[in-house]
Amino acid sequence: MPGDKNSLGQVKFLFPNSFNIYFHDTPSKSLFSRDKRAYSHGCIRLSDPTKMAEYLLKDNSSWRSEKIMEAMNSGTEKFVQVKNPVPVFITYYAAWVDENRLLNFRDDIYKRDATVAKKMFGA
Repeated sequence: MPGDKNSLGQVKFLFPNSFNIYFHDTPSKSLFSRDKRAYSHGCIRLSDPTKMAEYLLKDNSSWRSEKIMEAMNSGTEKFVQVKNPVPVFITYYAAWVDENRLLNFRDDIYKRDATVAKKMFGA
């Protein structure tokens, strides 16, 4: 059941993919303040799932903010399909250049760097 005791929080957003990845809420909002935040086993926690729901349902006049909040707080599961599909692109970076032109590195928690390096630079 969705709610404060569910690790997925009050809502999850499913989208087609071969990895069973989805966006979801969390009752553990404090995790967003941590430097390392890989606690979802591949799924993606949202800091503001209400805003995501409002955006996805903006073209559906029967789903306004009040109804979204009511559904999210009902404690029961409800499946809602969006009228217009939204493309989802997920990227994974363990290194990037920030706005100050500094090179940043993070731990490669999903162990993807070796595969990418092999594809980029050969054996």
